[in-house]
Amino acid sequence: MAEAERISARQRAILTAIVENYIETGEPVGSGTIAGTIARVLAGGGMGSSLSSATVRNEMAELANEGLLEQPHTSAGRVPTARAFRMYVDQLTGAAGRARIAGGEQRLYLESQIDSSFAGVAGPLAMLERTSHVLATVSSGVGVAVAMVAGGDTLEHVHFSRLAKGRVLAVVVTNSGLVRDRMLALDVDVTARELEAAANFLNEHFRGWNMERVRAEIGRLVERERAEYHLMLSRVETLWAGAVPEGSARVRSVYVEGVANLLGNRTLGSAEDMARLREVLAALEAKQRLVELLDAYIDAKQESVRVIFDLEEHAPEMAGLVLIAAPARMAGDGRGTVGVIGPKRMQYENTLNAVGYIAQVFERML
Repeated sequence: MAEAERISARQRAILTAIVENYIETGEPVGSGTIAGTIARVLAGGGMGSSLSSATVRNEMAELANEGLLEQPHTSAGRVPTARAFRMYVDQLTGAAGRARIAGGEQRLYLESQIDSSFAGVAGPLAMLERTSHVLATVSSGVGVAVAMVAGGDTLEHVHFSRLAKGRVLAVVVTNSGLVRDRMLALDVDVTARELEAAANFLNEHFRGWNMERVRAEIGRLVERERAEYHLMLSRVETLWAGAVPEGSARVRSVYVEGVANLLGNRTLGSAEDMARLREVLAALEAKQRLVELLDAYIDAKQESVRVIFDLEEHAPEMAGLVLIAAPARMAGDGRGTVGVIGPKRMQYENTLNAVGYIAQVFERML
């Protein structure tokens, strides 16, 4: 028997109200609170127009016996367990839940906000960067966007600044509006005049070129040109190689935004939880670890958003967090994943809507 079938329709309605109240407030939920808010839900489902606090309290005791509610303190209300959150999400992603998610003014407003956020954004890398920002904003969690993107971006402008002996700041701007800055540590010192000459050469000869083609052409020129020209070209080659590493025109690009949302979450407040959160932040910084986590759970062939509660099975430091993600369809042969990592107490409906919408229309937006 499915877990949801072991409880009555009235208990499911009460559990849904408890989960949504807990998501909203972060506080244990009492029977009086639920009795005051459940009437409309029950009336709409044909289960009566009201419930007393005593009746709700009895039903909550049954739900606790089923392992769906727990009581953090003797005199406190109840909070949903991980199983309750799973059941709640199953309702949202089931047939009835999909109908609830699919329509309504709230969803239309959310999609309009997302479309506005992507206005003027061009190119896959800029799209991925904006996606992580939008998802972090919508979910109040950590927005994640990962993709293997072909190198279609072209050079708009490059600038080099001498910071200290052997240390140079390289700023590369692409035609999609993406700005990359890298700190270069050089074996030899380069003067400000040499840096200016190198930047001028690149901007004059390679503006509008595919980023990876620039490297190949510089190499060809180094081989061809006279010895007195060779030194300047060698400087250009060294600086470009540092500013745009080989293979970066087709790499697994990872964008993460919203880590501060986890830091500010009240459900992660104990010393033990804060220590674990530091491990989470380290995992997010080690982006290869994040890629492995997404690859473990998200299949490029799947068609729908997936909600993962058991992240600790693959990444112990992620215990207590939830992943909501979907594969992103992009133009050409580009494939990626967009998603949100957050605490169990998150706005699931909004987050499911946002992740699903961005994943489905990625190709159109590109």
